[in-house]
Amino acid sequence: MCRPRPGQRAVTGTTAGVGTARPAHAGDPGHGTLAKAADENFPVAPFFLPRAWRTDLMAVYGFARLVDDIGDGDLAPGGADARLLGVAPGEAQDRLVLLDAFEADLRRVFDGTPRHPLLRRLQPTVRRCSLTPEPFLGLIAANRQDQLVSRYETFDDLLAYCELSANPVGRLVLAVTGTTTPERIRRSDAVCTALQIVEHLQDVAEDLGRDRIYLPADDMKRFHVQEADLAAKTAGASVRALVAYEAQRARDLLNEGAPLVGSVHGRLKLLLAGFVAGGRAALGAIAAADYDVLPGPPRHGKLRLLREVGVTLRGEG
Repeated sequence: MCRPRPGQRAVTGTTAGVGTARPAHAGDPGHGTLAKAADENFPVAPFFLPRAWRTDLMAVYGFARLVDDIGDGDLAPGGADARLLGVAPGEAQDRLVLLDAFEADLRRVFDGTPRHPLLRRLQPTVRRCSLTPEPFLGLIAANRQDQLVSRYETFDDLLAYCELSANPVGRLVLAVTGTTTPERIRRSDAVCTALQIVEHLQDVAEDLGRDRIYLPADDMKRFHVQEADLAAKTAGASVRALVAYEAQRARDLLNEGAPLVGSVHGRLKLLLAGFVAGGRAALGAIAAADYDVLPGPPRHGKLRLLREVGVTLRGEG
C-alpha cells in the first residue's frame, strides 16, 4: 500500500499470493522492475482482487518502484532506463537529473505519450481511474529529498517526509478502487506513515550504509544514542530503547488507521487488512528480537501474519 523500499523485501512474510497480475515480458525494459513485486513487504496485487484492480495496482507499483530505484541508485545496469528517459550518458548516474527526466515523462502520462514503458503502462490506469498528478509528484519529491536530506531533526520532520514518501501510495490505492473519502484518506495516511516507520526501523543498518538516518535526532539525543552506535553489529541498551520507542509510535499510528479496514467491504477489506496486519506482524518480530534491528530486519512467520490478519478483520487490534 505504501512506498516500497529496497533491500529487505521478503522480511515480513507477506509475499505469499503477491503479484499475480501478469508481469511484462522478459524483453520489456520494465520487466525487472515489475518482477520485484514478488519480493515486497506487502501484497502488491494479490490474486483475490478483480483483474482490473490488479492491472491498475501493478501499474502504480511500477511507477513507485522505478522512482525509488532511481532515488536509491538501484537501476538495472546498462543505462536502459536513462536512455528511455532521454538522459545523456554522461548524466546517467546523476540521480537528480534522472528524477527531473522522470518527472517530465510523468507529465507526458497526463498530456502526451510517455517514453518509458512503465509510464506508458500507467497511462491507461490514470485515464480509467481519473488519477491526478499530485500523488505521483509526491513520490518523486520524496526521492529528491533523499538526495538532499540524510538526517531528520524531529519526528514532525519525519512525518512530513512520510507525507511525500508513503502516503501518496495509499491514496492511489483508494483512488484505483474507487473508495476515496476524506476519512479514509486520513486513516490511510496513518497506516502508510506507520508502515514507512516500520521499514525505517527494519532498515537502520542498511540506511546508515547509504548515509541516511531516519531516526529523529531529537529522539537519538533523548535516548543517548550516537550515530556510531547504529554502526555496531548488535544494538546496545540505548539503541534498543530508542527502537522500542519508535516502534510504539508506529503501532499507535497503525491502530489509528486500522478502522480503514472496517470502512470497506469484500476483497478490498482483505487487502487493507493485509497491509495493517503486515505492519503489526513486523512490529511483533522487532519486539521478539528485543528491538535489536542492527543485525538485519527481524523476521516473522506466515502464521503470525495470518493471526494478525484475523485480529485486524475482527477489529480487535
